[in-house]
Amino acid sequence: MTPLEFKEENNPPFRLFAPAEQRIPYVFSSPHSGCIYPNSLMDASALSHHDIRRSEDVLVDRLFSSAVEIGAPLLAAQFPRAWLDVNREPYELDPKLFGERLPGHANTQSMRVTGGLGTIPRLVAENLPIYARKPSLNEALNRIETIYRPYHEALRRLMAQSAVKFGHAVLVDCHSMPSSGFKGQGRSRPDIIVGDRYGTSCAGEISREIVRRFSDLGYSVTRNKPYAGGFITEHYGRPLRGLHAVQIEINRGLYLNEQTYEPSAGFHRLAEDIRSVIAYLVSLPDTRFSAISDAAE
Repeated sequence: MTPLEFKEENNPPFRLFAPAEQRIPYVFSSPHSGCIYPNSLMDASALSHHDIRRSEDVLVDRLFSSAVEIGAPLLAAQFPRAWLDVNREPYELDPKLFGERLPGHANTQSMRVTGGLGTIPRLVAENLPIYARKPSLNEALNRIETIYRPYHEALRRLMAQSAVKFGHAVLVDCHSMPSSGFKGQGRSRPDIIVGDRYGTSCAGEISREIVRRFSDLGYSVTRNKPYAGGFITEHYGRPLRGLHAVQIEINRGLYLNEQTYEPSAGFHRLAEDIRSVIAYLVSLPDTRFSAISDAAE
C-alpha cells in the first residue's frame, strides 16, 4: 500500500461538503475525524483497530454537518489522525520514530513532538505506541506531500474564497476530547473548550459568543484552558487581515460510547445544539470582522 491507497480504493483522503452556494463567511474543518485506516498502517501497527482509534475525533464531522445546510463548507479528513496529523506543522517529525537522519528543516523539538504527537504520530491517547514496525522517512514524506499539503491547499482556498466573497472569513476547527482526565489525573473535563490562541487568532467577539451560546444551552465551557488551539488555529487566524480561526473541542462523553465508538443517546441533542450555535453565530453583526482592533485581547 502507498499513501495514494485512498484514491486507489475510491476513498479520497478528505472530503469537501459544500452547499450549492456558500451563504455565510464561515469555513468548518474536521481534521481528526477520519476513520479509514489504511492496511499499511494496521499491518505496521502494534495496536488493535479498537485501540488505534483512541485519538480519533469520532463522528465530529457528523456533529457539525448542519454547517453545510446553513450555508458553509465543511472539510473533513477521511484519513486517521494516527496516520497523519494535519493539525501540526508539516515537518514536526519525531526522531524516536525514524531510523534515518531527519532533514534539517524538520522541527524535532516542539512539545508536540516530545509528547509523541508530531505530524506522523508515534503515540495515540494514553501513551500507546502506534508502531510495531516503524515507518520509513520516505513513507512519512510521501504522506506529507500527497495528503498533508493537499488538505491545507484546500483549506487555504476555502478561506481565500470566503474572504474575497464576504470581506472576511471565519474558520471553525472542530475537535473532540476524551471525557475525563487531564494528564492522567482523572479529573472530569468541561463539556466544551473554545480556543482562540489567547485572543490572537480571531476577534474576541467570536470566541466570547461561542462560549456564551454554549453556556446558555447548559454546557460547562472554558476558553483556552487547557486547549488554546493547535497549528490550524494559529496558522489561519490573522484577525487584522479579516481572517479568523477558532477551535471548538467537544467532550466525547456528551455524544459517544467511548468503549464502542457508537453514538450515545446524547448525539442528536448535541448536534441540534451545535446547529443552534452556528445559526446564532451567523446572525451576529459582522461588519467589523474585516479589521479588528482587539485581536491581541
